[in-house]
Order: sequence, then structure tokens, then C-alpha cells
Amino acid sequence: MNLLPSLRSILEELTQRFGTQLQHAPAPQPDELYLHAPPELAGALCSTFYKKYHGRLAAVFAEDARAAEHAFFVYYLYALDAAHGFVLVRVPIPADKPEMNSVTDAVPAANWQEREIQDLFGIKLFGHPNPRRCVLHDDWPEVYPLRKDFDLHTKLPPFTGVRHKFREVEGEGVFQVPVGPVHAGIIEPGHFLFSVAGEPVLYLQLRMFYAHKGVEKLFENLPIPHCVRLAESISGDSSFAHAIAFCHAVERAAGIEAPARARALRTLCLELERLYNHVGDIGAICTDVGFVTAHMHAMRLKERVLRVNEELTGNRLLRGMACLGGVRFDFDADQLRALVTFVDDFEKEFNDLVELIRCNSGTRERLETTGVLTPQIARDLGIVGIAGRASGFDHDLRREFPHDFYDQVRFTVPFFTEGDVQRRMVVRREELFQSFGIIRQVVGKLPAGPIQTKIGEVPPDCVALGFVEGWRGEIFHWIHTAPGNRLARCKVKDPSLQNWPALSEAIMGNIVPDFPVVNKSFNLSYSGTDR
Repeated sequence: MNLLPSLRSILEELTQRFGTQLQHAPAPQPDELYLHAPPELAGALCSTFYKKYHGRLAAVFAEDARAAEHAFFVYYLYALDAAHGFVLVRVPIPADKPEMNSVTDAVPAANWQEREIQDLFGIKLFGHPNPRRCVLHDDWPEVYPLRKDFDLHTKLPPFTGVRHKFREVEGEGVFQVPVGPVHAGIIEPGHFLFSVAGEPVLYLQLRMFYAHKGVEKLFENLPIPHCVRLAESISGDSSFAHAIAFCHAVERAAGIEAPARARALRTLCLELERLYNHVGDIGAICTDVGFVTAHMHAMRLKERVLRVNEELTGNRLLRGMACLGGVRFDFDADQLRALVTFVDDFEKEFNDLVELIRCNSGTRERLETTGVLTPQIARDLGIVGIAGRASGFDHDLRREFPHDFYDQVRFTVPFFTEGDVQRRMVVRREELFQSFGIIRQVVGKLPAGPIQTKIGEVPPDCVALGFVEGWRGEIFHWIHTAPGNRLARCKVKDPSLQNWPALSEAIMGNIVPDFPVVNKSFNLSYSGTDR
């Protein structure tokens, strides 16, 4: 397939610099460049993409290819936003010497992802600033769950070792305050350990992965058509976005595209998912600073969206709507008219909520300059989505890499540089207003025709990247197909995995009572991280 001119020029420059050490491999899309490189080039390529081409490291993951290639493969996915393309670099790791050099010191965004590789594949890290376990907790023996020879049904022995030790922070008047891992609410577990001097926070340590579900291993044990439902379960509040990202990957591997009407209906559902989550978060931010009245109004609006979801698709969280090759259900003329009427009414009521919050000076005082994430730190950590756009990262996959029906609508991406809780809330507010316009445009341009293209058996040994700008941020699914309409590998990248480390930076210098609202302003998914 022909490359985009912007990627072709980059390939020519890289070939001139690195010569035959770098090999170009076929890619399923013109906006994707696939390269094979030896391990010694991984650091140099990372530096080149990061500094010269102003790219960002979107994902780092591995694959067990020992049976066919006698090696593991480590993949580095770079998003070159200026070139409107992705570069995927594959690096072989010898099976008899599974070790790799870390790039975390140069690109902190790789931190947790490299440690995931070490935990799940047993590929030892060299030069990592903190190579301790990340995904696997201390009660796991020396096993590597994503290796092909690890049986999914393995029963592990009882834990008999030393529990996880957080880093100690010392000094006169310094105390450590643990929060979690079990919380007072219907949320999943996560451990936050604050080091404080009085009330100001000096340091916050995070410990996630208490409810790891082994989703990526489960993908390898299901027929491809059954995997859509598994994708829906990765993160409940992003059920539709994850399902569509997975469908995109399979459709590209199969060389088919969903019909135009199906792509438009997918866009409507993605925006409805954005509506109910954003308005719910705005209310939750208000309640964390004691403005309960605004919270109740927001929850009422969220409930209205959830009921519309159920009327349109049969499920409040839009589960069961997505399918390979399109969508399962069409919307008739009456449903579409009702949707537009709902959006008109919702916008009026949301304007009232916005005005209610705007007139409350105490709320604004609590939110402004609280939980600041500077643009430089956001860039270093690779922060995406809402948090990125509030900290100077002017990026949205719907605009930079239009998927589904987004190339047929006009919208503005809000972004700010202050990086505080107030701006993270305002990003949500402004995105809601943009969603109203997107929904109206899609309904007005909704094409006629089928809602699904049938996909037969997906060819084996194909690789493909699927992505969606979910309400929280960018979601990636990368697949490698296997014989028998199955997957050899499926890598899932939820934006929360990228964004959790930002919380440790944003809370520093704030007081402990501000943590709930700072945390809620990011509203990261435990489930999407744990997978």
C-alpha cells in the first residue's frame, strides 16, 4: 500500500541515516509505517522520532514469537501528529537472552509499559529507573502470563513472600497517609500512599493492578467474532469505544470497511458515550468541593442520556451495539427525530447547569490553580485526552486521524495551558457543546444503506492497528491474527494507563483534602488500566 507523502519522506530520511539496519515492512493503511530494527537501534530511533519529528511514544508492547521466529518482539508505536501518521517499530529480542534496554529515562511515558513487558513476558529491563514489578503483585511467583506456554487455567500457589514495600520518605514532621486499596464507594481498588508535611503533599505513590483480568490473554483464547464482547468489558464506561477500536483493527486486518451508515451510527454512539461521562464528571467534580446541588442536576442529566442510550440500542452503556463490519441495530426516522429533540432539550438544561456553576465563586476558587499539571510534564509523561488538552496538548484523534464519520463533520477541539482542575472541567464542558453539534450534523447527513459488512474468516498472520478517540482519551487495539479465525496477540491500550502517573505530579504541593477533586478531574479507569 502506498504511504502518505509525509511518511514516505520520513522513511527516505531514516533509510539514508540507518541504511540496511532498518527494514520497511508492509502496513495495512497508508497512514502507517512499519519498520523492523535490531535492538541496538531502538534507543536511537526513539530519540529520532521524539526529538526530530516531534512524535510521541503512544505504546510499547511485546509479543511471544518464539515458536516461529525463536524470539520475542518488542513494538514501539509512535504517533507522528504533524505527519498524520503512525510508525510501528518491531525489535527482536533473542529467546535465549530475553533482555532489553529501557528508554524510560529519555521518554518517561514508557515507564509502566516497559515494566508490563518485564512482568508479563519475562524480558529483563536494563537502565530502567524503577524496574520493580508493576502489573504482577508480590504474591505472584516467577511466571510470565503472556508467554505462549503459560496456561490460562494455571492455579497459582498461596502467597508466602514479602509484601510490597513502598518507598520510604523521611524527614522531620513527615508522615505517610495510606488511602485504599479498598475505597468507600463502588470503584475498583487502587492504593495511594501520601507523604505529607502537615497537609501539603510532598510525594504520592500509586499502586494499581489489584484486579488484573488477563484480558489480553483471553483474547488469544476466543474466536475473533466473540472478542467484541470481551472488548466491551475492558472498561465499563468506555464499552462502545473499546469495542469499536477492536472492530477497526479486525476490519483493517480483513481489508474491509464498515458501510457509511454504520460509520455514522458508530459516531453517534461515541458522542453519546462522551455526553453521559462528561456531564457525570462535571457533577462529580462539583460534589468533591461541596457543591451538591450542581452534582444532583448533573446526575439527572446523565440519567437522561443513559435512558436515551437504552431506547436507541437496548443498553444503557451501549453494549451489544458494536459488531465487526458495522453495528447491530439501525435507528429509524422516529428515533433520529427523538435524538435531535433530546439534544436540543439537553443543551438548554446543560446551559443552566453551566450558569449555576459559573455563578458559584466558591467552586471556581477551589478549582483554579488546584492540581496543576504543567505542559512540559504532560509532554514528558505522554498525557492524552482530557488531561492532555487541559495542559497544552492540542490533539484529538477525531481531528488528526478521522475515523468513522468524523471526516464529515466540523468541530473544535478545546485546549488550555493552565493544566488545573478548572481547565480539565472546562475541557469537558466545551467538548459537550461540540458533541451537540456533531450529533446534529451526523443526523443531518446520515446516509442510507446497510449497517453491516459481513466479515468472513480473517486471514492469518495479519497485523493491524485500531484506534478511537474515546471520551477519556485515545484508545488503541493492535492485533496479530492466527489461523482458525483467532488472534495470536491483541494489545489493548487504554488512556488511563498513560495518565495515572500524572496524578502524582498534579497533587504535589496541594493539600490532602484536595486529592478527591484532583483525582476526579482526571477520572482514570482502574479497570482499563488493570485489563
